[in-house]
Amino acid sequence: MRRDERGAVTAEIALGLPLLGALTVGLVWLLAAGAAQVRAVDAARETARALARGDAAADAVEVGERIAPASARVAVVSGQGDHVRVRVTARVRGPGGLFASLPAVPVDAEAVALLESAP
Repeated sequence: MRRDERGAVTAEIALGLPLLGALTVGLVWLLAAGAAQVRAVDAARETARALARGDAAADAVEVGERIAPASARVAVVSGQGDHVRVRVTARVRGPGGLFASLPAVPVDAEAVALLESAP
C-alpha cells in the first residue's frame, strides 16, 4: 500500500455504511408492507368466511379487524344474492426518522365467499 493511499479503506467504509443502513431500513419497510398485504388478504378472507357461515356482520367485521393490519378498514361491499364480498384497506406508514418523507403504502384486499345457505 502506498503512503498516499492510507485511510482510503476507512473513507470508503465511512461512505458505504450509511448507504448500507439506508438500504437495510428500506428492505425492512418493504417487508413490513408485504406482511401488511398478507394480513389484509387473511382479514378479508376470514371476514367473508364468517359472513358466509351466517355470522352477524358486526361480529364478522370484528374478526377481520383483529386480523387486519393496524388502522385497517374492513367493509362488507355487497352481501346480496348468493355471495358476500369483503374489502380490507389499510396504509402502511413509512419507517419514520430520516425516511419520514416517504409516502405511506396503500394495501388492500378483497375476498368473495358463497353463502352456505344459498341453494
